[in-house]
Amino acid sequence: MEYVNLGPSGLKISRLCLGCMSYGDTSKGWHGDWVLSEDESRPFIREAIEAGINFFDTANMYSMGASEEVVGRLLPEFARRDEIVVATKAFLPWRQAPNTGGLSRKSLFKAIDDSLTRLDMDYVDLYQVHRWDETTPIAETMEALHDIVKAGKVRYIGASSMTAWQFAKAQEIARSRNWTPFISMQNHVNLLYREEEREMIPLCRDQGVGIIPWSPLARGRLARAWNETTVRSETDGFGQMLYRQNLEADRAIVDAVGEIADKRGVPRATIALAWHFARDTTAPIIGATKTDHISAALAATQLELSDEEVNRLEAPYRAKDPVGVASTAPRDWSLSVRTAE
Repeated sequence: MEYVNLGPSGLKISRLCLGCMSYGDTSKGWHGDWVLSEDESRPFIREAIEAGINFFDTANMYSMGASEEVVGRLLPEFARRDEIVVATKAFLPWRQAPNTGGLSRKSLFKAIDDSLTRLDMDYVDLYQVHRWDETTPIAETMEALHDIVKAGKVRYIGASSMTAWQFAKAQEIARSRNWTPFISMQNHVNLLYREEEREMIPLCRDQGVGIIPWSPLARGRLARAWNETTVRSETDGFGQMLYRQNLEADRAIVDAVGEIADKRGVPRATIALAWHFARDTTAPIIGATKTDHISAALAATQLELSDEEVNRLEAPYRAKDPVGVASTAPRDWSLSVRTAE
Protein backbone atom coordinates (compact mmCIF):
# COMPACT_ATOMS: atom_id res chain seq x y z
CA MET A 1 0.00 0.00 0.00
CA GLU A 2 1.25 3.47 -0.88
CA TYR A 3 0.82 6.28 1.63
CA VAL A 4 0.65 9.96 0.78
CA ASN A 5 0.18 13.22 2.64
CA LEU A 6 -3.40 14.45 2.74
CA GLY A 7 -3.32 17.86 1.10
CA PRO A 8 -0.89 20.40 2.56
CA SER A 9 -0.63 18.48 5.85
CA GLY A 10 1.78 15.92 7.23
CA LEU A 11 -1.05 13.42 7.76
CA LYS A 12 -0.20 10.12 6.03
CA ILE A 13 -3.11 8.26 4.47
CA SER A 14 -3.45 5.16 2.30
CA ARG A 15 -4.35 5.70 -1.36
CA LEU A 16 -7.69 4.05 -0.60
CA CYS A 17 -10.14 5.14 2.07
CA LEU A 18 -12.75 2.69 3.36
CA GLY A 19 -16.12 4.39 3.52
CA CYS A 20 -18.22 3.10 6.41
CA MET A 21 -21.71 4.26 5.44
CA SER A 22 -22.63 0.61 4.83
CA TYR A 23 -21.77 -0.41 8.39
CA GLY A 24 -24.18 0.28 11.21
CA ASP A 25 -27.65 -0.83 12.21
CA THR A 26 -30.22 -2.13 9.78
CA SER A 27 -33.03 -0.67 11.89
CA LYS A 28 -31.73 2.89 11.81
CA GLY A 29 -31.51 5.49 9.09
CA TRP A 30 -32.70 5.68 5.50
CA HIS A 31 -30.50 2.93 4.03
CA GLY A 32 -31.50 -0.04 6.20
CA ASP A 33 -32.12 -2.31 3.21
CA TRP A 34 -28.42 -2.72 2.46
CA VAL A 35 -26.48 -1.64 5.54
CA LEU A 36 -24.48 -4.37 7.35
CA SER A 37 -24.63 -5.18 11.04
CA GLU A 38 -21.57 -5.01 13.28
CA ASP A 39 -20.81 -8.72 12.90
CA GLU A 40 -21.27 -8.53 9.14
CA SER A 41 -19.00 -5.46 8.98
CA ARG A 42 -16.12 -6.95 10.97
CA PRO A 43 -14.52 -8.98 8.11
CA PHE A 44 -14.32 -5.90 5.88
CA ILE A 45 -12.68 -3.73 8.55
CA ARG A 46 -10.19 -6.51 9.23
CA GLU A 47 -9.45 -7.09 5.54
CA ALA A 48 -8.93 -3.38 4.94
CA ILE A 49 -6.45 -3.03 7.78
CA GLU A 50 -4.60 -6.20 6.79
CA ALA A 51 -4.32 -4.79 3.27
CA GLY A 52 -2.70 -1.61 4.60
CA ILE A 53 -5.70 0.71 4.43
CA ASN A 54 -5.37 3.12 7.35
CA PHE A 55 -8.03 5.69 6.38
CA PHE A 56 -11.67 5.21 7.45
CA ASP A 57 -14.54 7.61 6.75
CA THR A 58 -17.94 7.79 8.43
CA ALA A 59 -20.47 10.48 9.42
CA ASN A 60 -22.72 11.28 12.34
CA MET A 61 -25.83 10.65 10.22
CA TYR A 62 -24.91 7.22 8.83
CA SER A 63 -27.40 4.81 10.42
CA MET A 64 -28.27 7.75 12.67
CA GLY A 65 -24.96 7.43 14.50
CA ALA A 66 -24.72 3.64 14.58
CA SER A 67 -21.98 3.65 11.92
CA GLU A 68 -19.71 5.63 14.23
CA GLU A 69 -20.46 3.19 17.05
CA VAL A 70 -19.59 0.17 14.90
CA VAL A 71 -16.41 1.79 13.57
CA GLY A 72 -15.39 2.77 17.08
CA ARG A 73 -15.82 -0.77 18.37
CA LEU A 74 -14.25 -2.63 15.43
CA LEU A 75 -11.14 -0.60 14.65
CA PRO A 76 -9.45 -1.26 18.03
CA GLU A 77 -9.78 -5.01 17.40
CA PHE A 78 -7.32 -4.79 14.51
CA ALA A 79 -5.23 -1.62 14.77
CA ARG A 80 -3.58 0.81 17.15
CA ARG A 81 -5.26 4.21 17.36
CA ASP A 82 -2.11 6.11 16.39
CA GLU A 83 -1.74 4.06 13.20
CA ILE A 84 -5.17 4.78 11.73
CA VAL A 85 -6.85 7.89 10.39
CA VAL A 86 -10.50 8.28 11.38
CA ALA A 87 -12.70 10.79 9.58
CA THR A 88 -16.28 11.74 10.34
CA LYS A 89 -18.68 14.48 9.27
CA ALA A 90 -21.35 16.83 10.59
CA PHE A 91 -24.13 18.99 9.13
CA LEU A 92 -27.23 16.84 8.69
CA PRO A 93 -29.71 16.82 11.58
CA TRP A 94 -29.79 14.26 14.34
CA ARG A 95 -33.21 15.30 15.65
CA GLN A 96 -36.18 17.33 14.38
CA ALA A 97 -35.58 20.49 16.38
CA PRO A 98 -33.74 23.81 16.01
CA ASN A 99 -29.94 23.65 16.46
CA THR A 100 -29.81 19.87 15.97
CA GLY A 101 -27.98 20.12 12.66
CA GLY A 102 -26.20 22.63 10.46
CA LEU A 103 -22.83 24.27 11.02
CA SER A 104 -23.46 26.78 13.80
CA ARG A 105 -21.06 26.98 16.72
CA LYS A 106 -23.65 25.43 19.00
CA SER A 107 -24.38 22.56 16.59
CA LEU A 108 -20.75 21.77 15.82
CA PHE A 109 -19.69 21.67 19.47
CA LYS A 110 -22.55 19.28 20.22
CA ALA A 111 -21.92 17.20 17.10
CA ILE A 112 -18.22 16.59 17.76
CA ASP A 113 -18.85 15.61 21.37
CA ASP A 114 -21.55 13.17 20.33
CA SER A 115 -19.35 11.69 17.58
CA LEU A 116 -16.44 11.20 19.99
CA THR A 117 -18.78 9.46 22.44
CA ARG A 118 -20.08 7.10 19.76
CA LEU A 119 -16.58 6.43 18.41
CA ASP A 120 -15.26 6.03 21.98
CA MET A 121 -12.23 8.11 20.97
CA ASP A 122 -10.48 11.15 22.40
CA TYR A 123 -10.10 12.82 19.01
CA VAL A 124 -10.99 12.56 15.33
CA ASP A 125 -8.20 12.84 12.78
CA LEU A 126 -10.28 14.53 10.07
CA TYR A 127 -13.51 16.39 10.85
CA GLN A 128 -15.50 17.35 7.78
CA VAL A 129 -18.45 19.63 7.10
CA HIS A 130 -20.89 17.39 5.23
CA ARG A 131 -22.43 20.24 3.22
CA TRP A 132 -22.52 24.05 3.10
CA ASP A 133 -24.89 25.79 5.51
CA GLU A 134 -26.30 29.05 4.18
CA THR A 135 -28.20 29.65 7.43
CA THR A 136 -24.94 30.14 9.36
CA PRO A 137 -22.24 32.75 8.58
CA ILE A 138 -19.19 30.92 7.29
CA ALA A 139 -16.95 32.90 9.65
CA GLU A 140 -18.86 31.41 12.59
CA THR A 141 -18.38 27.90 11.18
CA MET A 142 -14.65 28.32 10.51
CA GLU A 143 -13.96 29.84 13.93
CA ALA A 144 -15.89 27.03 15.63
CA LEU A 145 -13.93 24.41 13.70
CA HIS A 146 -10.68 26.17 14.60
CA ASP A 147 -11.63 26.17 18.27
CA ILE A 148 -12.51 22.47 18.12
CA VAL A 149 -9.06 21.79 16.70
CA LYS A 150 -7.39 23.90 19.40
CA ALA A 151 -9.41 22.03 22.04
CA GLY A 152 -7.68 18.82 20.91
CA LYS A 153 -10.87 17.11 19.75
CA VAL A 154 -9.90 17.21 16.06
CA ARG A 155 -6.51 17.11 14.32
CA TYR A 156 -7.46 18.40 10.84
CA ILE A 157 -10.60 19.66 9.10
CA GLY A 158 -12.02 18.97 5.66
CA ALA A 159 -15.05 19.85 3.55
CA SER A 160 -17.48 17.94 1.39
CA SER A 161 -19.66 18.79 -1.60
CA MET A 162 -20.18 22.51 -2.16
CA THR A 163 -19.50 25.02 -4.90
CA ALA A 164 -15.97 26.18 -5.64
CA TRP A 165 -16.73 29.77 -4.65
CA GLN A 166 -18.06 28.61 -1.29
CA PHE A 167 -14.96 26.54 -0.62
CA ALA A 168 -12.69 29.42 -1.67
CA LYS A 169 -14.59 31.81 0.62
CA ALA A 170 -14.22 29.48 3.60
CA GLN A 171 -10.51 29.04 2.97
CA GLU A 172 -9.90 32.77 2.60
CA ILE A 173 -11.72 33.58 5.84
CA ALA A 174 -9.61 30.98 7.65
CA ARG A 175 -6.40 32.32 6.07
CA SER A 176 -7.15 35.97 6.77
CA ARG A 177 -7.93 35.32 10.44
CA ASN A 178 -5.21 32.75 11.05
CA TRP A 179 -7.72 29.96 11.68
CA THR A 180 -7.38 26.31 10.71
CA PRO A 181 -8.04 25.77 6.97
CA PHE A 182 -9.53 22.75 5.23
CA ILE A 183 -6.91 20.25 4.01
CA SER A 184 -9.27 18.07 1.96
CA MET A 185 -12.33 18.11 -0.26
CA GLN A 186 -14.66 15.10 -0.30
CA ASN A 187 -16.64 15.65 -3.46
CA HIS A 188 -18.70 13.71 -5.97
CA VAL A 189 -16.41 12.49 -8.76
CA ASN A 190 -16.48 9.43 -11.01
CA LEU A 191 -16.60 8.48 -14.69
CA LEU A 192 -20.35 9.16 -14.79
CA TYR A 193 -20.13 12.52 -13.00
CA ARG A 194 -17.20 14.80 -13.81
CA GLU A 195 -18.68 18.27 -13.32
CA GLU A 196 -16.23 18.89 -10.47
CA GLU A 197 -13.48 19.10 -13.12
CA ARG A 198 -14.78 22.53 -14.11
CA GLU A 199 -13.91 24.52 -10.96
CA MET A 200 -13.54 22.55 -7.73
CA ILE A 201 -10.78 20.18 -8.77
CA PRO A 202 -8.65 22.91 -10.41
CA LEU A 203 -9.08 25.01 -7.26
CA CYS A 204 -8.00 22.13 -5.02
CA ARG A 205 -5.00 21.35 -7.20
CA ASP A 206 -3.94 25.00 -7.22
CA GLN A 207 -4.19 25.23 -3.43
CA GLY A 208 -2.73 21.79 -2.72
CA VAL A 209 -5.95 20.49 -1.14
CA GLY A 210 -6.40 16.71 -1.03
CA ILE A 211 -9.17 15.20 -3.18
CA ILE A 212 -11.01 12.23 -1.63
CA PRO A 213 -14.10 11.58 -3.80
CA TRP A 214 -17.25 9.91 -2.54
CA SER A 215 -19.05 7.44 -4.79
CA PRO A 216 -16.01 6.77 -7.03
CA LEU A 217 -17.90 3.84 -8.59
CA ALA A 218 -21.13 5.82 -9.08
CA ARG A 219 -22.84 3.85 -6.32
CA GLY A 220 -21.86 0.59 -7.99
CA ARG A 221 -23.02 1.44 -11.50
CA LEU A 222 -19.45 1.30 -12.81
CA ALA A 223 -18.83 -2.06 -11.15
CA ARG A 224 -21.50 -4.02 -13.01
CA ALA A 225 -23.13 -4.37 -16.42
CA TRP A 226 -25.68 -1.71 -17.36
CA ASN A 227 -28.77 -3.90 -16.90
CA GLU A 228 -27.55 -5.65 -13.74
CA THR A 229 -29.27 -4.58 -10.53
CA THR A 230 -28.68 -4.95 -6.79
CA VAL A 231 -30.78 -4.42 -3.69
CA ARG A 232 -29.09 -1.08 -3.22
CA SER A 233 -29.60 0.09 -6.80
CA GLU A 234 -33.30 -0.71 -6.57
CA THR A 235 -33.87 0.98 -3.19
CA ASP A 236 -31.35 3.85 -3.23
CA GLY A 237 -33.45 6.88 -4.12
CA PHE A 238 -30.52 9.27 -3.79
CA GLY A 239 -28.45 7.22 -6.22
CA GLN A 240 -31.29 7.20 -8.70
CA MET A 241 -31.45 10.99 -8.46
CA LEU A 242 -27.70 11.34 -9.04
CA TYR A 243 -27.61 9.34 -12.25
CA ARG A 244 -30.68 10.12 -14.32
CA GLN A 245 -29.17 12.51 -16.88
CA ASN A 246 -27.64 11.57 -20.25
CA LEU A 247 -28.29 7.86 -19.78
CA GLU A 248 -27.12 6.90 -23.27
CA ALA A 249 -23.72 8.46 -22.59
CA ASP A 250 -23.59 6.78 -19.18
CA ARG A 251 -24.31 3.42 -20.75
CA ALA A 252 -21.51 3.91 -23.27
CA ILE A 253 -19.11 4.65 -20.41
CA VAL A 254 -20.25 1.57 -18.45
CA ASP A 255 -19.81 -0.54 -21.59
CA ALA A 256 -16.31 0.85 -22.11
CA VAL A 257 -15.40 -0.01 -18.52
CA GLY A 258 -16.60 -3.56 -19.11
CA GLU A 259 -14.71 -3.96 -22.38
CA ILE A 260 -11.43 -2.74 -20.90
CA ALA A 261 -11.95 -4.87 -17.80
CA ASP A 262 -12.50 -7.97 -19.94
CA LYS A 263 -9.39 -7.24 -21.97
CA ARG A 264 -7.32 -6.67 -18.85
CA GLY A 265 -8.80 -9.65 -17.02
CA VAL A 266 -9.80 -7.63 -13.96
CA PRO A 267 -13.12 -6.61 -12.33
CA ARG A 268 -14.92 -3.56 -13.67
CA ALA A 269 -14.42 -1.81 -10.33
CA THR A 270 -10.65 -2.06 -10.78
CA ILE A 271 -10.81 -0.18 -14.07
CA ALA A 272 -13.19 2.50 -12.77
CA LEU A 273 -10.98 3.11 -9.71
CA ALA A 274 -7.78 3.04 -11.75
CA TRP A 275 -9.17 6.02 -13.67
CA HIS A 276 -9.12 8.01 -10.40
CA PHE A 277 -5.43 7.30 -9.95
CA ALA A 278 -4.78 8.21 -13.59
CA ARG A 279 -6.32 11.58 -12.71
CA ASP A 280 -4.18 11.86 -9.56
CA THR A 281 -6.96 11.57 -7.01
CA THR A 282 -5.53 11.47 -3.49
CA ALA A 283 -7.69 8.65 -2.12
CA PRO A 284 -11.10 7.58 -3.45
CA ILE A 285 -13.54 6.48 -0.75
CA ILE A 286 -14.60 2.93 -1.53
CA GLY A 287 -17.41 0.86 -0.08
CA ALA A 288 -17.09 -2.83 0.72
CA THR A 289 -20.02 -5.14 1.39
CA LYS A 290 -18.97 -8.24 -0.61
CA THR A 291 -15.90 -10.44 -0.45
CA ASP A 292 -14.27 -9.19 -3.64
CA HIS A 293 -14.80 -5.44 -3.17
CA ILE A 294 -11.57 -4.64 -1.34
CA SER A 295 -9.39 -6.89 -3.51
CA ALA A 296 -10.76 -5.23 -6.66
CA ALA A 297 -9.97 -1.81 -5.19
CA LEU A 298 -6.46 -2.86 -4.19
CA ALA A 299 -5.80 -4.07 -7.73
CA ALA A 300 -6.62 -0.58 -9.01
CA THR A 301 -3.71 0.90 -7.07
CA GLN A 302 -1.36 -1.31 -9.10
CA LEU A 303 -2.97 -0.95 -12.53
CA GLU A 304 -1.84 1.85 -14.82
CA LEU A 305 -4.25 2.74 -17.59
CA SER A 306 -2.84 3.76 -20.94
CA ASP A 307 -3.65 7.15 -22.42
CA GLU A 308 -5.77 5.37 -25.02
CA GLU A 309 -7.76 3.58 -22.32
CA VAL A 310 -8.32 6.80 -20.37
CA ASN A 311 -9.52 8.55 -23.53
CA ARG A 312 -11.83 5.65 -24.30
CA LEU A 313 -13.37 5.83 -20.84
CA GLU A 314 -13.83 9.59 -20.96
CA ALA A 315 -14.91 10.14 -24.58
CA PRO A 316 -18.64 9.32 -24.21
CA TYR A 317 -19.16 11.71 -21.30
CA ARG A 318 -21.71 14.49 -21.71
CA ALA A 319 -22.06 17.49 -19.40
CA LYS A 320 -24.67 17.30 -16.64
CA ASP A 321 -26.46 19.69 -14.34
CA PRO A 322 -24.79 19.72 -10.91
CA VAL A 323 -26.19 17.17 -8.46
CA GLY A 324 -25.18 16.06 -4.98
CA VAL A 325 -24.23 19.58 -3.94
CA ALA A 326 -26.64 21.06 -1.40
CA SER A 327 -26.07 24.81 -1.67
CA THR A 328 -28.57 25.60 1.06
CA ALA A 329 -29.49 24.04 4.37
CA PRO A 330 -32.65 21.97 3.73
CA ARG A 331 -35.87 23.44 5.04
CA ASP A 332 -37.24 19.94 5.48
CA TRP A 333 -34.55 18.33 7.63
CA SER A 334 -36.28 14.95 7.56
CA LEU A 335 -35.95 14.89 3.77
CA SER A 336 -32.19 15.47 4.01
CA VAL A 337 -31.80 12.46 6.30
CA ARG A 338 -33.52 10.25 3.76
CA THR A 339 -31.71 11.46 0.68
CA ALA A 340 -28.21 12.62 1.60
CA GLU A 341 -25.18 10.54 0.66
